[in-house]
Amino acid sequence: MSSSLVPDYWGQAKQELSSDPVLSRLFAKYDDSMLTSEGNLFKTLIVSIVGQQISTVAASAVRQRLESLVGELRPKRILACSHEELRSCGLSRMKAEYISGLALAWTEGYQDIDWGGLADDEVKARLIALRGIGVWTAEMVLIFALLRPNVLPLTDIGLIRAVEKNYSDGEEMSVEQIELISQKWIPWRTVATWYMWRSIDPEPVQY
Repeated sequence: MSSSLVPDYWGQAKQELSSDPVLSRLFAKYDDSMLTSEGNLFKTLIVSIVGQQISTVAASAVRQRLESLVGELRPKRILACSHEELRSCGLSRMKAEYISGLALAWTEGYQDIDWGGLADDEVKARLIALRGIGVWTAEMVLIFALLRPNVLPLTDIGLIRAVEKNYSDGEEMSVEQIELISQKWIPWRTVATWYMWRSIDPEPVQY
């Protein structure tokens, strides 16, 4: 699917969030781009697993090697590769196992799930049942594959650092403090999160 899917709520969300002076400033500064999606949930999961606990630069390199190996990130193409071939892309042993397991689960029924018809918590529950998929990865899927409007990934270090930068001059904040700030972002926490990411990363985040 092409990468042209965009959230239909973006303009309304920005308008309603503009009462927050921090976000209003970020909207003006990064007015040239917005969240987009390929609408490919499986691919988003694979890219998220690749990116777990490593830098964006390292994740990009591993992803490129993986795509060179298998071509388009599809379940059957991944299952056609040996564990050693997947490891050769720079994946850890565990990540190679997770990716193979995910591809197998997809061929055994997960590809038939009507993800768009599930509530956010239901999507999370289905995904977290899979080995190697945690809350953070499930939230990246909600944001980048399903374009859900009100996701706040509180375990994302980038979001935490961005909120600290923008709301407390870089001073450390607790999860509870960040969650308190985010209350005024409801029901558009995805949009606020995306602009938080933009404030610390010159390139738009994409999974």
